[in-house]
Amino acid sequence: MHSAFLVEDSPPARESLTLALAETADIVAVGWAESEIEAVEWLRQHPKPDVVVLDLFLNAGTGLGVLAKIRQMALDLRVVVLTNSATSLLRRSCLLLGAEAVYDKADNLEDFLHHCRNMFAEPAGG
Repeated sequence: MHSAFLVEDSPPARESLTLALAETADIVAVGWAESEIEAVEWLRQHPKPDVVVLDLFLNAGTGLGVLAKIRQMALDLRVVVLTNSATSLLRRSCLLLGAEAVYDKADNLEDFLHHCRNMFAEPAGG
């Protein structure tokens, strides 16, 4: 089983995401934050999760700010963005800041879960 840290300010979305990751991708949520500051502090104080699932619009601060801090702190983390506003500009910004993928909650949830299911699979022949 792999671990995920969720940066999501909506309790219902966080709960649904926690269940979906556990049921479909064998990933357990080990922590969560609702703001940029909470997310950065959690990442500083806890063992590195296998993946960070990041929303862009938070109660305070932004997911882009979290990505920038992760890069600034030189944390080697896998980050997948899951947001309601996956515009081409936001996608490009996230990828430039180090996210490995960006998905829209409304249109790409199944693609997000497929990505999560496959992100830890060993390569063929490996």
